[in-house]
Formats: sequence, C-alpha cells, structure tokens
Amino acid sequence: MPKGYWIARVDVRDLERYKDYIATAKPAFERYGANFLARGGAFTELEGKARGRNVVIEFPSLQHAVDCYNSPEYQAAAKIRHEIADAEMVVVEGV
Repeated sequence: MPKGYWIARVDVRDLERYKDYIATAKPAFERYGANFLARGGAFTELEGKARGRNVVIEFPSLQHAVDCYNSPEYQAAAKIRHEIADAEMVVVEGV
C-alpha cells in the first residue's frame, strides 16, 4: 500500500500562536502515524511564489493522511492555523 504525504506551504503571521497550533495538532499526528520529513528549514525558491515555511509529512497510507486532516483533533488545530497563517495544503499518494 503506498504511503500518503501532506505537502504544506505556509506563511505564519503570528509565530507565538503558531506554537498553539503545533501543540493542538500533535495528538492527531501521533494517532495517524505522521512522520515529518521536512518542517520549516532552509529552502531555495526555484519557480513560482514561495512561502516562508514548507512541510512534508509522511503517513502510512493515503487514507491515514486524509483521516488525520479530517479528524476532530486536527480540525481544532486547523482552526487556530486559519487565524494566524496562510497556507496551501495537498495530500498526495506515494509511489
């Protein structure tokens, strides 16, 4: 079964409250087997408009990735993120 991946590009407007998002999201990530492959850090803009924070999270399956996003635990965190950051997020299936 192919793994699933969240790919998120984020501009955080309130770094202090972003800590609340991370803490609130943690139970969902633990429950669905999230493995962070990239979480912020240095990047090189090659094409298009880059965002300040880039995140890649691996899950055991595409369904785990989707279920994590839709879980009550993550949706509580997403509510915080929507207030303090702008983002694009997709879930993709691995090869």
